[in-house]
Amino acid sequence: MEPHFLAAEVSTSTSRGLTITLFLVFVAVTLAITIWASRQTKTATDFYAGGRQFSGFQNGMAIGGDYMSAASFLGIAGLIALYGYDGFLYSIGFLVAWLVALLLVAEYLRNAGRYTMADVLAFRMRQRPVRTAASASTIVVSIFYLIAQMVGAGALVSLLLGIKPDTTFLGMDADTAKVATIILVGALMIIYVIVGGMKGTTYVQIVKAFMLMTGALLMTILVLAHYKFNLSQLLGDAAAQSGKGDAFLEPGLRYGVESASASATFYSKMDLLSLGIALVLGTAGLPHILTRFYTVPTSKIARKSVLWAIGIIGTFYLFTLALGFGAAALVGGANITAQDKAGNTAAPQLAQALGVDYLGGETGGAVLLAVIAAVAFATILAVVAGLTLASSSSVAHDFYANVMRRGEASERDEVRVARISALVIGAVAIALSIFAQSLNVAFLVALAFAVAASANLPAILYSLFWRRFNTSGALWSIYGGLTAAVVLVFFSPVVSGSATAMFPDSDWHFFPLSNPGIISIPIGFLCGWIGTVISKEDDSAKYAELEVRSLTGHGAH
Repeated sequence: MEPHFLAAEVSTSTSRGLTITLFLVFVAVTLAITIWASRQTKTATDFYAGGRQFSGFQNGMAIGGDYMSAASFLGIAGLIALYGYDGFLYSIGFLVAWLVALLLVAEYLRNAGRYTMADVLAFRMRQRPVRTAASASTIVVSIFYLIAQMVGAGALVSLLLGIKPDTTFLGMDADTAKVATIILVGALMIIYVIVGGMKGTTYVQIVKAFMLMTGALLMTILVLAHYKFNLSQLLGDAAAQSGKGDAFLEPGLRYGVESASASATFYSKMDLLSLGIALVLGTAGLPHILTRFYTVPTSKIARKSVLWAIGIIGTFYLFTLALGFGAAALVGGANITAQDKAGNTAAPQLAQALGVDYLGGETGGAVLLAVIAAVAFATILAVVAGLTLASSSSVAHDFYANVMRRGEASERDEVRVARISALVIGAVAIALSIFAQSLNVAFLVALAFAVAASANLPAILYSLFWRRFNTSGALWSIYGGLTAAVVLVFFSPVVSGSATAMFPDSDWHFFPLSNPGIISIPIGFLCGWIGTVISKEDDSAKYAELEVRSLTGHGAH
């Protein structure tokens, strides 16, 4: 079957008008929620943790909303559409990672902390150096993640508004429109955080999770119905239209590629292993996910919220299979890469093809594209708000209140600094995103996972489960893992030396892998161990107190 859809064909005023209208409706609704939430936000607990009033289901939906980012919806669908079997590895990794978060982190963190990850790390250690390190790590991870969302927004807008290299919109060419979108999304996320705090952000994430699940379910049903629920025919068409043939359904298109050079083959296989380790271990170290455990009243509800999240997220990742293979079959690999080289627009292009198929003609395509585009924008806005809140909370609560003011800052001052931090972090993320537009968003998020697993996870696990762990160990593990991950990414093919790098015309890379996890994560754990054993500091009594608190919740806020 030939793909009956050419990339971004629907560039009519109908498509543009509908898309912009739906997007503005979503923005208006979420801004109304944010303003309502701002009136309920009276204390620091309200701003950072939403007053700890959310149920397990509400928090599970919000976790899903936080986690099912542009990487999940746009990036994974794109990777499956372009690389078939190998693209699905991202879905598996993102889902399995939740078991680590559930079994090792969720309940203990809720019992032992207050607002941020650093509350747990600093509980039995010297406050100021540990909180400074945790704050630095939180900001770096959040900015990596933020860049992925903004790049997704930029890729979306060209498709939505029908802007191709030779066309303009409001006097802007495609590149200028992408930059303008990144700035717009950044400005909105800053408003959500500054005005609504955690309460507003959580309700926005719940609304977005419902919209995303509904949109993905609708597209999945339409794709399967198109093939009369014959999965074999769907996969056959996907392989035929992908341009890769039968290799599309087998491992080795993107990772573990067999090549003439033995070293190139080895590095490709190591990249796959590195990616898998980073995805599975990264979730339990992501600051914006960890802060969600503090928004519920008890550790039991924290556990329930993770179980709800696993159900919601697991169902969604099954949908990404239909979206990715459906896009390959109905849109075609060539048409996807013609619109966006990294494949970030595969899901919206599939929506347009399904609209033409089921609703008839150009207008039908425009309607479904506009609906799915609004869902994708909702996804991006909700996730960037959660990320910005996590990083600005860490700056205000950890660095300003506990390092600079030595725990003597008023709640009003702390919240004010959090709002200023949101503005600054948002501005930095916007600036960096403009340079990263050639990268696939799922791939960018995998880098954030690698940094989180290298810097945060060793410190969290050691702190919760190793009696001997001390301040020196915490500093070594956070700074060691963080430095290793960031340096290896900087000198990898992601930043320079390849056609899809951030700086494709330069080449200073010497690290052969695209994901640093296989090297940087063990370095983080090793640094934590070395830092601990070379220091004589040992406070077993404080560890015993943390152990009782993390297991029982006694004394938890």
